[in-house]
Amino acid sequence: MLKSLTQMDGNQQQPQLQLLWEDKEVKFDVPQLHKHLRSGERVLDYIYHIEDSKGNPGDTGRLMVTNLRLIWHSLVHKKYNLSIGYARIGNTNTRMVHMHSKGRMASQALYILAISNETRFEFLFTDVSGETSRRDQPIFASVFDVYQLYQRTYLYRDLKLRGAIVQAGQLVILPDEQVFSQVQGVWNLSSDQGNLGSFVVSNIRLVWFADANETFNISLPYLQIESLRVRESKYGPALVIQTAETGGGYVLGFRIDPSERLNELFKELCSLHTIYGEQPNFGIQYNAQDARQRLAAAAEEAAQIPQFKVENFEELDERQEREINTKLNSYLAEGCLGKVSSVNGSTDQEDRGDPVYCKELGFAMERIRDGYKLQDLWNVMPTKMESIE
Repeated sequence: MLKSLTQMDGNQQQPQLQLLWEDKEVKFDVPQLHKHLRSGERVLDYIYHIEDSKGNPGDTGRLMVTNLRLIWHSLVHKKYNLSIGYARIGNTNTRMVHMHSKGRMASQALYILAISNETRFEFLFTDVSGETSRRDQPIFASVFDVYQLYQRTYLYRDLKLRGAIVQAGQLVILPDEQVFSQVQGVWNLSSDQGNLGSFVVSNIRLVWFADANETFNISLPYLQIESLRVRESKYGPALVIQTAETGGGYVLGFRIDPSERLNELFKELCSLHTIYGEQPNFGIQYNAQDARQRLAAAAEEAAQIPQFKVENFEELDERQEREINTKLNSYLAEGCLGKVSSVNGSTDQEDRGDPVYCKELGFAMERIRDGYKLQDLWNVMPTKMESIE
């Protein structure tokens, strides 16, 4: 699907966007890291009194939860900081640790395992506030919430091939996405014969899908477009899109007839590309204050649930349960299902004779053996379970 086109002179070209690295790298001690956020990056929550227990023990710092990464920076030594992109996180959980500096007081800590460039990093962010009230509170809840939102919003940031993004010829719209135009008759020049399909242009991405097979598609956020060009190829004028290294470094070619319509689409994409670069939408919407209120409401609701008390329940006599089916089992064991010889040599089935009509059941049945009643065989469960006084 992806194939380079022959480059020619006299090309129209769109300026490049700032490369997105914040969510895909782990970095240490970047000058003024916490003050220089990229465009579109927002701090969603601050967690104070946090120590980087493995890398900078003894330094109290602050944890910043953004829509792309976690940032920790020391409030004691300004040069110490670190950045953990969400795409590099392999595992994360919370645990209780004992701080040596505070008399081995139990404190809550956030553990993160990150993998970058085939290197494993382990981080342990510990609450060093010394407040016992924070020990049982979910102070790191925003980290888990935003990380889950990041995993569910990859279409805003990453190139996707052959995804379930089109249904019945219509693009599955993302939250906050607006479709500006749809262009039919677009040839994907990835093969010698080409594939005919359609473009969908929105405020977040450019989507192409084949008319014959909707699963043959590509979702390309403007964030992953390194450059846009109109170039000559062996198929005539073509729209050439170079994706960023984080988007695979592909070269995509598309032909649209007539050339006037191609130029109009090129100008539209250049404009949207520029606007998106000034204020990109990474798809994560999160309000830490609302999340805390929901957690508090859930805790209050859980506290109102009646507590389990032993005196509110009756203990059943299990000895009665062991007597279930006793008479029925005995009846069957004595020969209801088999032929059992009687004292005079005849079989048990011959002794009971022909079927008799049962008024209680309303149909004919075999004669019940002596010593048993219909009620004994009919009631499988005890009629009453008595409680132990």
